[in-house]
Amino acid sequence: MIRIAVNGAAGRMGGRLIAAIQETEGLQLTGALEHHTHDRLGQDAGSLAGCGPLGVIVCADRDRVLQAADILIDFTFPEVSLQNLAACARLGKAIVIGSTGFTPEQRTQVEGFAQTVPVVLAPNMSVGVNACFKILKDAAKVLGDGFDVEIVELHHNKKKDAPSGTAVRMGEIVADALGRDYQASAVYHREGMCGARTHDEIGMQTVRGGDIVGEHTVYFIGMGERIEITHRAMSRDMFARGAMRAALWLAGQAPGLYDMQDILGLK
Repeated sequence: MIRIAVNGAAGRMGGRLIAAIQETEGLQLTGALEHHTHDRLGQDAGSLAGCGPLGVIVCADRDRVLQAADILIDFTFPEVSLQNLAACARLGKAIVIGSTGFTPEQRTQVEGFAQTVPVVLAPNMSVGVNACFKILKDAAKVLGDGFDVEIVELHHNKKKDAPSGTAVRMGEIVADALGRDYQASAVYHREGMCGARTHDEIGMQTVRGGDIVGEHTVYFIGMGERIEITHRAMSRDMFARGAMRAALWLAGQAPGLYDMQDILGLK
């Protein structure tokens, strides 16, 4: 049995992760971590997640939670995930990170810790999204430079980072397939007399509103034709299911930095 701890256990995504753990054979919830000021500290994590009492109390003692677990699952924010990753490296625990918005410098820190413990870092753990990553790579290689690339992403009005980590990853995949530097090609804003679209740019547009779980569309726009590759998330459950798949795969892996492409055998 693989022992799992969840960070952000009292939040919406934390609740879905806990429910998914209960539904997944071979996994057991042993820890529920929250910020030391959270008003749900001391409550049963299963009851908060709608699963019924599990005997796992939400607490703020990171080391205590990690010592009783094999793997920590963290869908929060980069700063928090890095703190948890540092603790996992110190205690020899694996970690699955679904947080988004990592800067290049933070990504470098993750890579450093991954030399010590196994780490899965994926901006989107949906199996469908990761299938789209593979399709995008193949499409970009086939279409080449004859098509302009634009990406539009939609999320709920509570999402704090923009563009989404998934959208950025899509842009990176397309740019790499086309032999471009994503950081140099990405255009996040157009307004006024900004000039004609350049040949190499990859447009990135962000929409926020309501309760949209997540939607991403990559447009390959040519002369007289257009290809649209879209993924729509209907609920957060798909992210939780992907995290369970990642946890089952990660158990027993050697230290290193992995993503869902590794887990799904798409590399």
